[in-house]
Amino acid sequence: PAQAQKFSTLNIPSQTHRTREEMTTIEVRTVLYCKACGMPPEYCEYGPDYETHCKPWLKKTHPDIYAKLKAARKGKVEEAEADEKEAPGPTEPWTTEQRLQAFYGKYMPEKVDGIPAILEKYAGKEQKLFVALVKKYGPEPEDPYYANQNDDDDDNSDDDSLNAGMSKMDTKKRRGATAKTVHKVDTRVIIQKISRNRKKAVTIVVGMDTVPDVKLKDVSKAFSKRFAGSSSVKDAAGGKKEIILQGDHQDEAAAFIVDKFKVPGDAVFLDMDGDFVPFA
Repeated sequence: PAQAQKFSTLNIPSQTHRTREEMTTIEVRTVLYCKACGMPPEYCEYGPDYETHCKPWLKKTHPDIYAKLKAARKGKVEEAEADEKEAPGPTEPWTTEQRLQAFYGKYMPEKVDGIPAILEKYAGKEQKLFVALVKKYGPEPEDPYYANQNDDDDDNSDDDSLNAGMSKMDTKKRRGATAKTVHKVDTRVIIQKISRNRKKAVTIVVGMDTVPDVKLKDVSKAFSKRFAGSSSVKDAAGGKKEIILQGDHQDEAAAFIVDKFKVPGDAVFLDMDGDFVPFA
């Protein structure tokens, strides 16, 4: 029994001794909470009552903490503004391939993969290609290189200076003249023939909505009556409208548009495999 008691004493430490060795120091920290919103002061600014309740309370009761938070916020704003100013813009304009990628990406994304073949086909005639694309689909997307060079602030300041020097009567006259100004839209009609198979084809007319005082539904009905076939108005790429006429009537439709709707012949174009040929 004596040996057993000795063995127990040597190999089994007391619970009190082991607990003291394993004890760790716990640091006590005091957290400040805003009496207005109940959040720590560094989060008060994200609440709806910061300016009216939190800020006055913090500024009055803890001016040192308020000053530190204010300096921290100011530093973050200045750092963000510096990063924005230092962000480099494009150093050179788009290449022809990048221009085509931007154009087709906006109007006809399904043709982006075929850009290398288009560049090969129109080698040396790139400008003619873009002129034709703009006539058919719409304006070309703006190159960021040239966009960054535009100084809109100077234009706005000139307008403000002009308005400041005008009398009230002059301003009223100027506003009246502006209200009566009518923005003219260039009339440009493009007629394209698409063959669905060896025997069937459709004629697509784009741009009749640029003809003054003409409704697309009336044009579609006139086509149906003139060519004794189906004609309908559909949505086209770029938010435009197109008229689809059953059958191959490319030349006849151009002549009909010039005669019936009094559209100038030089404003009507025939799409001949990607080349836009004026009708007149």
